[in-house]
Amino acid sequence: MSAAPTPRTLGQLRESGHVQKPLRTEIRDNLLASLAAGDDPWPGLHGFDETVIPQLERALLAGHDVVLLGERGQGKTRLLRSLVGLLDEWTPVIAGAELGEHPYDPITPESQRRADELGDELPVEWRHRDERYAEKLATPDTSVADLIGDVDPMKVAEGRHLGDPETIHFGLIPRSHRGIVAINELPDLAERIQVAMLNVMEERDIQIRGYVLRLPLDTLVVASANPEDYTNRGRIITPLKDRFGAEIRTHYPTELDDEVAVIRQEAELVAEVPDHLIEILARFTRNLRESNSVDQRSGVSARFAIAGAETLAASALHRATRQGEEQAVARVVDLETAVDVLGGKIEFETGEEGREHEILTHLLRTAVAEAVRGHFRGIDFALLVDRIESGQMVTTGEQVAARDFLMGLPVLGESDLYDQVCDRLDAGNDGERAGAIELALEGLYLARKISKESGGGETVYG
Repeated sequence: MSAAPTPRTLGQLRESGHVQKPLRTEIRDNLLASLAAGDDPWPGLHGFDETVIPQLERALLAGHDVVLLGERGQGKTRLLRSLVGLLDEWTPVIAGAELGEHPYDPITPESQRRADELGDELPVEWRHRDERYAEKLATPDTSVADLIGDVDPMKVAEGRHLGDPETIHFGLIPRSHRGIVAINELPDLAERIQVAMLNVMEERDIQIRGYVLRLPLDTLVVASANPEDYTNRGRIITPLKDRFGAEIRTHYPTELDDEVAVIRQEAELVAEVPDHLIEILARFTRNLRESNSVDQRSGVSARFAIAGAETLAASALHRATRQGEEQAVARVVDLETAVDVLGGKIEFETGEEGREHEILTHLLRTAVAEAVRGHFRGIDFALLVDRIESGQMVTTGEQVAARDFLMGLPVLGESDLYDQVCDRLDAGNDGERAGAIELALEGLYLARKISKESGGGETVYG
């Protein structure tokens, strides 16, 4: 954050050459400047480059209010919050003004009176762009007073008349004058509350308990909503939907690399989680989104894979602490712990009661098999399979230390098979090497080359 500009009065502001811009012009100019410079105005968003982002940029250039439609966990809120970066870093406001009006353009009776009385001595404050973004989670108990405003009984008690516009306490949308107001889960607003927004969005005036206070509000209204056929909690009324200039449909990442990037960016990991495990979680999530057993109207949120990665890291840290390992590294055996705790984040189709764990396990194994084929194609595992078929067993588990697992592997003579496996995954330390070889063993099991038995916290390949 840079330092705020120095003008502190209206006169000083005029002398500085400051030019007032309407909000939509400000956003348009900053977006065009960013695009012309080759900068990314949407940091941290993955998979929207060819679809959502161009639509949103066109809507902003047109000066439209925007509603984003999409299933949970598609990055709608993150996208809305990134709009803040298109505002000027600092903007002047009338000091003490309730609505943060521009010193050149007071709009409330109180600010207009102060401007007339003080002239060029009208005090000026500088507001950072982060303060010009307001967000409201729509809930059924949200009232007109919350969003638009109401008569303030305290101001009436002070002696003002009910007809005095200064008795009004303004709600969130008027207070976002010259800024952005975002409403999450818009269909959850009661229809009568949505009706109260109609005039604010189109005529830009405020109607409160019979008052019509015409204020030239300069506000960009953006909203997010889940598809109506899933939520069943309400709908966006047609007149309000008509007032949004752009309705943009979001989606989950279409490319595996974008899915992996989202997990890496958002997950707060307490231990090392190798790339191949993140990839498996990404494939697992994508398999769930394509499964007929999962209710696709509810979607499979990106938070599912993010929570999975955090669970893997926690499992690795738990094992390292109990076994005295120097480095906590997640391994394939930790994937089962993720399935155990993440099932509640998925909504299954009605006919799948009782089969939830079976479905999750099957789709996870499919993801593991896909990763094995991608990483180990061309490696000959015949020697390892022969050793295991001759009676040797390999024991691992969520509480088996990496060093103990590696020491228990069958001796393959002069073969460099283990090194080939580890090189494919860039495995360096003991934890990474153990995880790489576990992935190979799991691949052999899924290909029905060897068997596996699990129980009591141990997994035995034989």
